[in-house]
Amino acid sequence: MTFELALRLTEILLALALIQQSAEHLGGTPRDWPLFGLRIWLALALLAGLYTPFVLVALLALGIVLLHRFAGPYNGGSDRMTLLVLICVTAAHLAPTAALRELALGYLSMQLILSYVISGWVKLRNPSWRRGQALADVFRFSAYPVSEGLRLHADRAGVVYGASWSVMIFEVAFPLVLLHPALLAVGLVGAAGFHLANACLFGLNRFFWIWLAAYPSLIWFQERIMG
Repeated sequence: MTFELALRLTEILLALALIQQSAEHLGGTPRDWPLFGLRIWLALALLAGLYTPFVLVALLALGIVLLHRFAGPYNGGSDRMTLLVLICVTAAHLAPTAALRELALGYLSMQLILSYVISGWVKLRNPSWRRGQALADVFRFSAYPVSEGLRLHADRAGVVYGASWSVMIFEVAFPLVLLHPALLAVGLVGAAGFHLANACLFGLNRFFWIWLAAYPSLIWFQERIMG
């Protein structure tokens, strides 16, 4: 994958994530409608590839305004990832040299890997995750719209234990995707499936598009370092 293609795919997926995130607010507080309405229009321009550097700078400025409006990344990890992707893509457009532009996209790919590794490492250090109790509690007590059928899995100790260790091993082993294109394909499909399952089962829909937005950078980076 060329640098230009990876960058363009990242822009498209970022635009979709921004539209999804912003649309959720249009049914909320009317005072926020202008901010998120503007964000949708800018995301549509990014999706169409219109005035991309200007649009990215405007989206970044709007992102800072939203940080002030909500006193930080109110939605946690997905908001932080959105800003990270936005900053890296903007830098990839505005950096004065080709090396710095590549560095911006490479940095995004490394942060993507770290997002999985750190998450897995934190889980591994937590005894409740190692016992499977933490995942059981997610099913049993989650405030997200988990169906009653899924809640029953909380009492299936073997299933929950195996699922817990599968998630932890997958996350801490994620850097292995850099070793071979086949491993990368398996890793990204598995990670995308993981985010999709979280969106469908637990309502964590924001994580799906914005994490996928960083995948083209990793595909490009893996090809770049493999020569």
